[in-house]
Amino acid sequence: MIKYILLIFTGFFLGNCSLKNPTEFSKEALNDTFISFGIKNQNQNQNQNQNKTEREIEREEVLFKDILSQNKGKKIVIDVWASWCKDCLESLPDVKKLQAENPTVVFVYLSLDKDLESWETAVHRLNLKGQHYFMQSGWEGKFAKFLGVNWIPRYLLIAENGAITVFNETKITDDFIGKILKK
Repeated sequence: MIKYILLIFTGFFLGNCSLKNPTEFSKEALNDTFISFGIKNQNQNQNQNQNKTEREIEREEVLFKDILSQNKGKKIVIDVWASWCKDCLESLPDVKKLQAENPTVVFVYLSLDKDLESWETAVHRLNLKGQHYFMQSGWEGKFAKFLGVNWIPRYLLIAENGAITVFNETKITDDFIGKILKK
């Protein structure tokens, strides 16, 4: 009996030790498609005394590799979240604090919301600053599979050279993330 327990424990231990934190994204993850979210402000003169600002939401499909390319040479914190996720919402004050303490770091939010409207509403309601993308392939997509996402939130830190320096953290308050950002 003890031999079986030791065998199971050894297999579990070795299996977990063999899990590697990748330093670069897989080709499949880089080619996963996201929907970008932005607000376009248009000033329209109704008459000489009145300006009306109309918010127009811009949506565009973008590959993950293009998101990284846009931010080349910068540190990037990636937050995989959803507006319905209690843990994600509870962590937002800490995310915003980290963002305020690191103004040169780019914050990229990748949403696993079920629909675009819920996601867009939450971005406005929560006043999230940063770049926002909808993971249209969801939990079963190539990017989510690369991360092994089975719970959110998930945080990644990408160095200026594009290498993944923090992979799949579950708490933004981990000192590890803050220490690496300070380097």
